[in-house]
Amino acid sequence: MPISLICLDADDTLWHNETFFRRATEAFAELLADVADAETVMKLVDEVEHRNLAVYGYGAKGFVLSLIEAALILAGERLGPETVARVLELGKEMLSHPVEMLEGVAEALEALRERGRLVLLTKGDLFHQEAKLAASGLGECFAGVEIVSDKKLETYRKVFARYGVSPEEAVMAGNSMRSDILPALEAGAWAAFVPFEIVWSHEAAEAPVGHPRYRELASLGELPRWIDALNCAEPAAGS
Repeated sequence: MPISLICLDADDTLWHNETFFRRATEAFAELLADVADAETVMKLVDEVEHRNLAVYGYGAKGFVLSLIEAALILAGERLGPETVARVLELGKEMLSHPVEMLEGVAEALEALRERGRLVLLTKGDLFHQEAKLAASGLGECFAGVEIVSDKKLETYRKVFARYGVSPEEAVMAGNSMRSDILPALEAGAWAAFVPFEIVWSHEAAEAPVGHPRYRELASLGELPRWIDALNCAEPAAGS
């Protein structure tokens, strides 16, 4: 069956995201330089953030709360209100920075629109993701927008059912092996991994090398050509 539904991740697939989290973490480490070295601070932030995902979910707001918690762990009673205020400023800067598109995205989306319905499938804070999509000017490219709390097997099954396609008619493309690739393959879809230069440890996982429905691409611009190849292949290919 030909590909008719093209699902795309947003953060670090269409526009920069992890870059701003990394910058905020580095600024936070500098802020607490008098109580711990940068490596210790950044390791603790990672641990606290991962632990809090089940409570706060994904996104900048939960990240800022995790920074404050990490600061309390490190500084204890020495943590002053001015430090907390600066952490809150870091969060506001993350939430208000201009959307920076990745190179070649606009051209890739135009080509992909000619090959199927595009659905933006991303996770994170609803308000922030909607704001980034509006600022990007890409909203009209998508037939649907799905902002979810997490991307798991059931997430993909529900999305495919909502848009009336079977899994083999759908492809998911994104930079997260854990969220964009593995559960999409498990659901029976095709999956294109488009790596980003910065990898959040929580999203890292072993690549399913050799899987018949998996492909690693150098950029989103290569996705239309792969879809064309899939549509021209024999029906049994990749099954």
